[in-house]
Amino acid sequence: MTFETENIEFKLQFTDELYKEVIAYANTDGGVIYIGIDNNGNAVGIDNVDENYTRITNGIRDAIMPDVTMFVKYTIQENRVVRITVGEGSYKPYYLKAKGLKPNGVFVRQGTKIKAGMSTDEINTLVHNYTIEHGAIPAPLNYEGFPKSVCVSVNDAVCHGIPSKREVLKDGDIVNVDVTTIYNGYYADASRMYIIGNAKPNAVKLVKVTKECLELAINAIKPWETRLGDLGEIIFMHAHKNGYTVVREIGGHGVGLAMHEDPYVSHIGKKGTGMLLVPGMVFTIEPMINEGGRAIYQDSRNGWTIYTMDGKLSAQWEHTIVITEDGCEILTH
Repeated sequence: MTFETENIEFKLQFTDELYKEVIAYANTDGGVIYIGIDNNGNAVGIDNVDENYTRITNGIRDAIMPDVTMFVKYTIQENRVVRITVGEGSYKPYYLKAKGLKPNGVFVRQGTKIKAGMSTDEINTLVHNYTIEHGAIPAPLNYEGFPKSVCVSVNDAVCHGIPSKREVLKDGDIVNVDVTTIYNGYYADASRMYIIGNAKPNAVKLVKVTKECLELAINAIKPWETRLGDLGEIIFMHAHKNGYTVVREIGGHGVGLAMHEDPYVSHIGKKGTGMLLVPGMVFTIEPMINEGGRAIYQDSRNGWTIYTMDGKLSAQWEHTIVITEDGCEILTH
């Protein structure tokens, strides 16, 4: 059964029995139903129990409806879907845009101050003060023991670099600053690269191609058509074409009511696989691209910082996005 709305056509596969249940439930509940959607975009069940709805939309899939990956709330008039909202939990509606302190504000206001001769701890101070002054909370601070308010990763550091007074930026360095804020209880997450002074051409190219990987993935998103595997393939192929490798062990994630939520967003993948992207989903895309091999290791001394195994450069760009009815919107611009 195909339902049409004013803005988009939803091609969901309903069995006759399920369709009858949809209409019967709509007629007895003011035209509002909750339909379970599986990984293939098929309608697999109707939830009319608040307890089940809460469990599913919080990303917990248990024995109640093990094939369901999310619930979408439909409003029906005369057997026709006319409005859609997505339940709170791992899939947030658009309120996150209005309520989140955008990390890009940190980048715009503080980015020009990042230069050779300053320590990564000074970057931490800039980010921490800006966040607090704007009524927000720096999410990394004390998160599972992380001691600083921002992650700063230099050269061969892939991610989760801990700011330090001893680490001083030099001409030619490339630096990733990863900012996560909490504002009115909502999280927003983004990172970007900085090139310090006159970097070598290989470093400049790596930063450029990594940003392109993120942009290509974002631009390819089409709701009810694109899958997470599509994004991974796009990122992998563009990196590979330029002679780079993609970090596999760390990826993007859902974000909103917690720093890390479902779904996990891998930066390698196969087209046509993975979770279907539908309006209301909020998650990060944050490819980590290595100049050399993809192998990485964790600093055993601090338990946080990830480095390339071969000591070659790594770069990362990140945005938080929301899937809209006609594409997606970057929430961290």
